Formats: sequence, C-alpha cells, structure tokens
Amino acid sequence: MTLNRRDFLKVSGAGAAITLTGCSSQSSSKPAAKGKPHVVVVGAGFGGATCAKYIRHWGPNIDVTLIEPNDKFVSCPLSNWVLAGIKDMNFITRGYDNLPKHGIKMVKDYVTGIDTDKRVVKTKGGASISYDRLVLAPGVEILTNTVKGYDAAEAAGKVVHAWKAGPQTVQLRKQLEAMPDGGVFVMSVPTAPYRCPPGPYERACLVAQYFKLAKPKSKIILLDGNADIASKKALFTWAWNTFYPGMIDYRPNNAPFAVDGNAMTVSTEFDQVKGDVLNVVPKQRAGEVCELAGVRNDSNKAWCTVNFATFESTTVPNVHILGDSVLSNLPKSGHMATNHAKVAAAAIVELLAGRQPDPMPVVANTCYSATSDSTAGFVGDVFRLDPEKGYVKQAGGGATSQGAEINFTYAESWAENIWADMLS
Repeated sequence: MTLNRRDFLKVSGAGAAITLTGCSSQSSSKPAAKGKPHVVVVGAGFGGATCAKYIRHWGPNIDVTLIEPNDKFVSCPLSNWVLAGIKDMNFITRGYDNLPKHGIKMVKDYVTGIDTDKRVVKTKGGASISYDRLVLAPGVEILTNTVKGYDAAEAAGKVVHAWKAGPQTVQLRKQLEAMPDGGVFVMSVPTAPYRCPPGPYERACLVAQYFKLAKPKSKIILLDGNADIASKKALFTWAWNTFYPGMIDYRPNNAPFAVDGNAMTVSTEFDQVKGDVLNVVPKQRAGEVCELAGVRNDSNKAWCTVNFATFESTTVPNVHILGDSVLSNLPKSGHMATNHAKVAAAAIVELLAGRQPDPMPVVANTCYSATSDSTAGFVGDVFRLDPEKGYVKQAGGGATSQGAEINFTYAESWAENIWADMLS
C-alpha cells in the first residue's frame, strides 16, 4: 500500500498532521474501578518489550501481560551484518529471561482475536485475557501477494525477503555463500512507507562487501520502487562510489510486480532481470494483529493513525499502537519504536491514574548504517510534538554524508545498549 497525498498531508510536518484529540486520550482517563489495572502488550520487539518494561517501572501498581509467540528476540537492525558474514545469528538473538524479573507476565502464544468492546484478547492456546489498556507492537506484515508468483517462489526457496530477521536471514546468507563467483544478486526496495528506510541500501553495501572479498566478479542489481534513494542518499552514494564502483547497478522507479522462481527472473514495468539469488522485499502494512483490533484506519486500511501524545488509536478507544505499524512522519526504525513505547508507557500510567499525559512529548531517533565491514554512517534527530502539526524535527540533528570507522564501533555499541534497555 502506498502513502497517498491525503495521508501524506496528514502526517507531514509541512501540512496538517493527524488531528489530536486535545492533549488527552480520546477514551476515559478515569482509573480502573476494581483491583489493579491491567495492560496487555502484544509483541515483544523494540516497541512492545520496552513499553511493558517501562509501564512496570513507572506504574508498579499496574499488572502487565506480554504476549509473544517466539522464544527469543531476533533484531532486524544489524541483521544485514549477518548477511555479510560480519556477525552471526547468535549476536542478534537475545532472550526474554529478564523481563519477568520486572513483574511482567510472559505468555508464549499467538493472538487470534480481539474484542475491543469487551476488552478481551484471545489466543491460539485458548486463553481469554481482559485488559484496561491494550498495546499492539506487531511490526509489519509483508505483502508477498502483491508480487505475482512470489508465494510459490518463496515456498520453493527461490526468493526470500529476509525483512523479518530469523530463518530467512540464515537462508539468504546460505544462498549468497552458494552463489558462484560472477553471479548476479537481484534485490529490491519497496515503495515507501516501509520498515527501516535505509535498510535495503545498507544491505546492498554489505553484500557488495562480501562479494568484494569472496566473489569479486559478482554484481548486484538493485531495483528500487522509489524515484530515488529513499534514505541517507549522500552516505550510500559515497559508499557505492568509494568501495564498490561498478558492482551495484542501481535502477530507480523499478518496483517488482512478478517473480518467476523457475526462470529466476524478476519483472518490473521496465525490466526483466535474471539473477542467481533473488531478494525481493514486497510492500508492507501494519502487522496482522492490527486488523484483529480494527485499527488499520488510514485511507488505504494499511496503517494505523494514532493520537501522538499517547499513541492511542484515533478510532478504537483504549488500544495503543507502537512502532512500524503507525502512520506518521517519523522514521520506521527500531530506535523510534522504543521512543513510541516510552511515550505510550508514560501516557498509560497517567491515564490509569486519572491524570492527563504530557501534551508535548519529545522523541528521538538514531539509526546507524554500515557502509563496509569497518565503516558506517548515521542519522540522529529529535522531534517534539506540536498539537497542531504533529512531531516536528528540532534543530541540531542530521546525517553523515560519509562513513567512518568510529561510527561502525558506535553502531555495535548502540545495538548492545538498546537491546539492554529493552530486555535487561
């Protein structure tokens, strides 16, 4: 789904942002009438784990249940390092063992239904869990059916997106290792908005780095559904020209519409390209659980509009949405998801105590992108909520135009610190 002009004007800092319902939540701010208030959080990624932990820290009288089907957290940030052989899966995989120590009840299960009128979450295992406030942090749903032939090719192991770190990350790494020297790696960038805007361009850098060392005759065809490099253009242009001249064939305005797993081709409106390894990343939308709650509520029914002071849905009371599923002018990054989480956690604590949350919260985003196996660049910005305009970027931030060794070191430190903040 694309962000159309109407939605863009709602979220752009230059236009009118999604209307906030004053400085308070749209639903009742009265505290729970009986017993301890209960918050259910769905999804234990950057947003969900952080939110659950901070609700318990700031509201120790609040019971928190965190529902997550996976045994461990696997980080999408730095998963491109695994593809390049810089790190392995163990490095980006972390356990949930410390979260119960904060008084969080962990439920390993899938959510199969949400009754927002009765405030009940139902799970695959048969549980019915009531809530006073519900937090959804499911990440994104990858729309493989928007690319003809994709599902069949994926099932046959001929194409992967690896845009959710885990088994497909391992599969893509093995495919790259098996590719002959002189082979072609075809990868794509989805039309914005999508999870981690600089991620595909970083992936091109790091796969090129691997090829440079292990398969120097190989090349990359990068099919971009956008008109130009969507994030950190100066940084990636510098990297491609400096480290990988002639290795990366960048083709803008080339969104894939079909994949043939037998012929190993990817078709766009302008090209049909053949590759030895196909890494097509389709369009995306808010995670599946958002549909169960009825909070995919933009004009395309793809993303979730929220009250930015609380991250509560603008249409479904008592349901808060975090991270990549939110429609906004803020970047869809792991760091930003943790900031959504802390704003929402603080607001939920205030609302459950019968108080009004901060009407002008501040969030920050830091995102490192590796340009080789020893250099990286970054972007860092601070945003303050303006009740009329949405989140407005503050002066003093910006992005690096070239990579540096010190930033590569900082990137790893950033990861270790943010994982600790979420999970320790």
